[in-house]
Amino acid sequence: MTTKIPPPLPSLAATDAPAGPLCGVRVLDLSAYIAGPYGCTLLADQGAEVVKIEPPGGDNLRHYPSTLAAEGRAFVGVNRGKLGLAIDLKKPEGRAVLERLLGEADVLVHNFRPGVPERLGVDWPTLHKAHPRLVCCALTGYGDHGPASSKAGYDQVLQTLTGICAMQGTADAPQIVYGSVVDYYAASLLAAGIASALFQRERTGTGQYVAVSLLRSALAMQSARMVWAEGEPRDISRDMRSGGITGLHPTRQGSLYLSANTPHFWAALCELTGLPELAADPRYASVRLRAQHADELVPRLREALAARTAIEWEALFGERVPCAAARTIEDMFDHPQVQAEHMVETFAHPLLGRYRGLTRAIRFGGAEPPAPRAAPVLGEHAEQLLGRHGYSADDIAGLRAAGVLG
Repeated sequence: MTTKIPPPLPSLAATDAPAGPLCGVRVLDLSAYIAGPYGCTLLADQGAEVVKIEPPGGDNLRHYPSTLAAEGRAFVGVNRGKLGLAIDLKKPEGRAVLERLLGEADVLVHNFRPGVPERLGVDWPTLHKAHPRLVCCALTGYGDHGPASSKAGYDQVLQTLTGICAMQGTADAPQIVYGSVVDYYAASLLAAGIASALFQRERTGTGQYVAVSLLRSALAMQSARMVWAEGEPRDISRDMRSGGITGLHPTRQGSLYLSANTPHFWAALCELTGLPELAADPRYASVRLRAQHADELVPRLREALAARTAIEWEALFGERVPCAAARTIEDMFDHPQVQAEHMVETFAHPLLGRYRGLTRAIRFGGAEPPAPRAAPVLGEHAEQLLGRHGYSADDIAGLRAAGVLG
């Protein structure tokens, strides 16, 4: 089944002129995969000009399996809002191009493994000496120091290391949480850290080094569980799950997630499912008590839920009971709340044509957002960017002929 892309909705941005609270900030994104690139996309959402700099072969995410023939779906989704440039930084001429770009940059982001920044001349001491106002953010797997600092880090590797997989399943049967949750949380930390460093630079006039790691991201996601009081044994329950009736339940058709932890939500759930006697029973008066009596409550609740579909229950519960019918991501493109918040935009892409995708992960009440821009084709904006930095058409053609530009 295919879907026809509707005409673009009226954009919240009136023109293509630069806009957003980070308007005027220039970011060089040398990172690859998800965490670094999406962190830079969040900066682009806020108005920064982000230049994605790739090797001539492109970010490896372009080559991931995809049902799109012309471009990798993951790359397109992760890299919206950027200009594109492909440079071979292993060649001196390529590093010279990067150095010229650095002359007007505010931020540089990379996720190189230790040793690579020094070889390319983008390590912090070198950058800070030549460009004292520059903010440099390095995304690593495990951090800059310690026995694992030289290892490559990936989302699901860090999930497995830090207990996320054991929490999703069990210690004996761990389960991956799909969706690159560690990467996307690291992207948020990266964008927040860079914004703070830029704020400090406005006060001090000096840039600084920002370090983000997937290890820090994976552990920060578990702050509510990573608490070990003095005298506590090792093997205690650290999970924050409510238990009891909170969770996914089958219905006549589809699954429904329920969260009824507060007294008024619990009372409303009991009323609307035809089980008011449960709300009046003191044995079930708190979340903890309901968790203790889950074996009694869950079968009765599920018997009641079998009377309607998940969508019907969602409509009936409305605002009185927090819930959601289980949907696919495809259902969200036209969800009325998503549409009302202008979260989906129609993009124009040189290879894909028109497509719909997420835009504006953050909204600001006092500033127009930047006009949506699709992820760049490899090296798409070389003439525009290098021309701005003094390269002639002949210069650019020469760099291409020498394999410096992709």
